[in-house]
Amino acid sequence: MNQMPKPETPSPQTLEALREQTMTLHKAGKIAEARPLYARYLEQAPDDALMWSNLGALLRSSGQHELARVAQRRAYALEPDRISIANNLANILADLGECEEALELRREVLKTRPDDPMLKAMIGKVLRSLGRTDDAVSFLEAARDAHPDEPEIAIQLAMSQLAGADYVEGFRNFDARWRTNELTPRQITKPKWDGAPLNGKRILVLPEQGFGDGIAFARFLPMLQAFEPAEVIMQTERPVARLYEGLEGVDRLVVGPPPEDAFDVWTNLMDLPPLHFEQIDTPPAPTGLHIPQDSRDRARALVAPNADRFKVGVVWSGSLTYRANAFRSFSHTEFHRLLDIPEVQMFSLYKGPKLDAFRADGSNMLIIDAGSRDRDFADCAALMEEMDLIITSDTATAHLAGSLGCPVWTLLHWDAFWLWRHEGPHTPWYPSMRLFRQTTPRDWSGVFTRVRTRLFAEVDKWKEARA
Repeated sequence: MNQMPKPETPSPQTLEALREQTMTLHKAGKIAEARPLYARYLEQAPDDALMWSNLGALLRSSGQHELARVAQRRAYALEPDRISIANNLANILADLGECEEALELRREVLKTRPDDPMLKAMIGKVLRSLGRTDDAVSFLEAARDAHPDEPEIAIQLAMSQLAGADYVEGFRNFDARWRTNELTPRQITKPKWDGAPLNGKRILVLPEQGFGDGIAFARFLPMLQAFEPAEVIMQTERPVARLYEGLEGVDRLVVGPPPEDAFDVWTNLMDLPPLHFEQIDTPPAPTGLHIPQDSRDRARALVAPNADRFKVGVVWSGSLTYRANAFRSFSHTEFHRLLDIPEVQMFSLYKGPKLDAFRADGSNMLIIDAGSRDRDFADCAALMEEMDLIITSDTATAHLAGSLGCPVWTLLHWDAFWLWRHEGPHTPWYPSMRLFRQTTPRDWSGVFTRVRTRLFAEVDKWKEARA
């Protein structure tokens, strides 16, 4: 009888070469090529804690958070005293909402690295995630005093102050966003406005970050009129250009950057809030938005066959390029549990790459795919005004519906954007909005159970009003 050959045991030199090749590919960003090499190496060297931790970092960057946690726990079990491994485990635990353990790990590391500014910034961040905004602010203020030039500490302090509704100090410190790697600094030769009276100068206001931020903070544009500008010019992008026509506080709207001889000074949109909050401590009303008649006509025609039903516009995901999108978004299939509510017809207002899965499983046969036909945000706004209710994840749709004054339910993950704060069903930023929060990290099922109960009640009220 022939015997099966024994598998070859790699020599130490061969195994070390495999390790080096894996790390070289990973560092070069060749993730698809590195992944199978990690598998081969760790099959043969399961006690290499650093490689487990590196694999965990790779999986985290790829959005495979559950697998990343497993890899990091294996690394930590092997070498709990290695600081980089403890930090990597804390990172993924914080991502997944296991913040108490993440905080404990970070505090332990801080004992051995008391002068590490990034570690202090992350401790402040996890305190904010736990809803301990006062503790976060106190800790980060002390950290800023010790490390005045560290932008990550400054931005985490700003976020914590904003989450605690200290808008004056929060927005002042928010200027640190330009010193991190998140945003590309402006390359403009004309001077940035310093807040002094404009005395007839033309000022250009520049958008930043996402479309939702632009819609949310456009409410502060009228504040510029008190500085007596000759003209307020708002730079915008084509998806929101029609929506912004006639925007209060704006004399001229331009798509894309204007020539520098068209303005005298410039500022960022999110530099404007302090002008308001230094005088009034509550947010101003949302800005008025323009919906063209052709968008209204189009929306009415689209929903006409279901005019006698309770119409719910739904969105389940924001931009996939936003690094926290995996946690603030959920599967379109969560809306399946609302499909059997009598008299309800859902309309998808989503447009983006996740439509493929929505169509592939037949969801579009029961939830009307309206959003993919939109030309821009003005079309989306017109559809919203035809709905009885909007239910959305935390994305631009929420800000759009709230600014239009549409009834909107925004579904929030456990570590929501600072504007929504950490608790409560309402927000002063949008009077027509109701917030549904995760009570347990990553538990969308619990959120949708409450949404379903509330939706039954809303439909009953709608029926009574029609009777």
